[in-house]
Amino acid sequence: MRYEGSMRGNDEQQGSVFSYINPEERIPSDHPLRAIRGMVDRALKELWAHFEALYARRGRPSIPPEKLLRALLLQILYSLRSERQLMEQLDYNLLYRWFVGLNPDDAVWDVTVFTKNRERLMQGEIAQRLLEAVLEQARAHDLLREEHFTVDGTLIEAWASRRSFVPKDPPPTKGTGARGKKLLRDTHVSTTDPEARLYKKSTAGESKPSYLGHVIIENRTGLVVAACATPSSTTAEREAALQMLEEMGRRADRVRPETPSITLGADTLFQEQKFIVELRRRKVVPHVAEYEPNPQWPNWLTEEERHDPGFAISQKKRKLIEKVFGWGKLDSILRQVKLRGAKKVDWFFRFLATAANLVRMVKLIPAV
Repeated sequence: MRYEGSMRGNDEQQGSVFSYINPEERIPSDHPLRAIRGMVDRALKELWAHFEALYARRGRPSIPPEKLLRALLLQILYSLRSERQLMEQLDYNLLYRWFVGLNPDDAVWDVTVFTKNRERLMQGEIAQRLLEAVLEQARAHDLLREEHFTVDGTLIEAWASRRSFVPKDPPPTKGTGARGKKLLRDTHVSTTDPEARLYKKSTAGESKPSYLGHVIIENRTGLVVAACATPSSTTAEREAALQMLEEMGRRADRVRPETPSITLGADTLFQEQKFIVELRRRKVVPHVAEYEPNPQWPNWLTEEERHDPGFAISQKKRKLIEKVFGWGKLDSILRQVKLRGAKKVDWFFRFLATAANLVRMVKLIPAV
């Protein structure tokens, strides 16, 4: 049976030597990466002086830090498990090349060279500076109120196995537990990642070699305003929360000299006397979930704090922080981080928080 109205096309496959189509024309105007690329470029301009300080004035040209950071963002945004896979995608994916800033005929970097250049950016605290630059854009669009926040932590599985833990030699004479008690982290160490610790967040879970990622979000928009990662411990989440509040306080003093008191929502893990006292000292109103009446687990809020009008709202807003963790872990590279060492994991986690903010801001800002 023949169909009238069209002629069969020719399946000739002769490669073209030249292409006169600009890669810019190939990317749809409404593609989400366009808005993200615009925000990233504005943030990178703010970091120009920091890049200059990290590189020597003479020598062989390295990978431009702007291109390297855009490539790392792609790795997070598209859940590419390794730098090798990232380089493979950059070799033939025109969308990725456009986002990073590579021309269609530019050679892709060697994986080893790429990772070595990334190490230099880790030394310059570029992940934290990039997070702050993106937050300034959110602030310019009136997306940050600087008044109501929520804190929480999540377990990050380390790139090590339980079988890599061996007894320390020589064994420690003192422990880091209560009254000098020796804990597992005192007596055993991983031969794969010495800074990773066996830890579990729930009593029903299995102890895994891990770190803890910590985040503070703004309650109205769910944007991450502070992030860090630390070795796992039962006190790490409270200690990290106070550290992040200190960083936020220093930034707020630069933006607004007279910072009003703020509220901080949290779950029952933060219901601890020393932590609550430290919040009050910092003029932070604790909106921390309370235990059921139990002499073994006392609550430390005052009646005024307990009946604060915003307390119930803060507890409802706690789910926004789980969206950040869910986005980072669901089929993503945060499920088990491939970097070893607390400093590298911390750098990566701050970078992932920046990527989460960019994805969120695309939805909050109509036209970037």
